[in-house]
Amino acid sequence: MAVERTLAILKPDCVRKNLQGEVLARIQKAGFKVLGMRQLRLTQQTAGAFYAVHKGRPFYDELVGFMSSGPCVPIALERENAVGEFRNLIGATDPKEAADGTIRKLFADSKGENIVHGSDSVENGKIEVGFFFSGAELV
Repeated sequence: MAVERTLAILKPDCVRKNLQGEVLARIQKAGFKVLGMRQLRLTQQTAGAFYAVHKGRPFYDELVGFMSSGPCVPIALERENAVGEFRNLIGATDPKEAADGTIRKLFADSKGENIVHGSDSVENGKIEVGFFFSGAELV
């Protein structure tokens, strides 16, 4: 298997609940290497640009509003099969459908406020990491 990069974002609900350390510990325990991490607050424009792929979908405006509602923590991650392994670790988008022991099952309140973002493909992982981090910022 190839080493891949994926982007995690600890969403505003994760930060509001002060779960950043707990979620990050689970990510690292699962074998992910942190290449870059920062806390920031997305503007409506930045959140809209990041989620532009969803523009026109019924949940787009709510998603952009939520992601710009408070601080979040983008994290560039690396490991073998990073995209698939991270999606297994976080669980289904809807915490009611997420497997026991996954991050969303343990900590998320709803499909809309689901604690963490994870890239959905290797290609998007590269694009999303590049959205938040320059190559020089990744260690």
